[in-house]
Amino acid sequence: MIKFILNGKGITSIANANHRLLDVLRNEFHITGVKCGCKEGECGACSVILDGKLVNSCMVAMGSIEGSTVITIEGYRETKRFDVLSSAYSSVSVVQCGFCIPGMILASECILVKNPNPTEADIRDGISGNLCRCTGYNSIVNAIGIAAKEGKGLW
Repeated sequence: MIKFILNGKGITSIANANHRLLDVLRNEFHITGVKCGCKEGECGACSVILDGKLVNSCMVAMGSIEGSTVITIEGYRETKRFDVLSSAYSSVSVVQCGFCIPGMILASECILVKNPNPTEADIRDGISGNLCRCTGYNSIVNAIGIAAKEGKGLW
């Protein structure tokens, strides 16, 4: 039994310590915003915020998260910050296929928490672990810049 906080709620998982967080979130808790893209920690589709840090959940063993806090897109979308990011992403038509967007939104959050006024280089560096096949990244970078301005004071 592994106890941790998931999207603000204390829970207990029946998973083995060697199971991947990605699989437990999807299969045990039916959290589908985390996507299985590569199983190698390369694409960012399975990104979550673990104890305040963006991580690829496919690379996290359940045994390592005892007592930790995990935030997925499902939990994050209940925040004012999500509203600002969602509006910014919509304003520049970021979403195409949508597969990478949950991970990109969480990466955006982590960028803005670290630096509420990021440069374009800061943003590009911050999303570098999240792959997107559709947008070419420019609209994502623009959206994060817009969110930084529109959400001034939230981060």
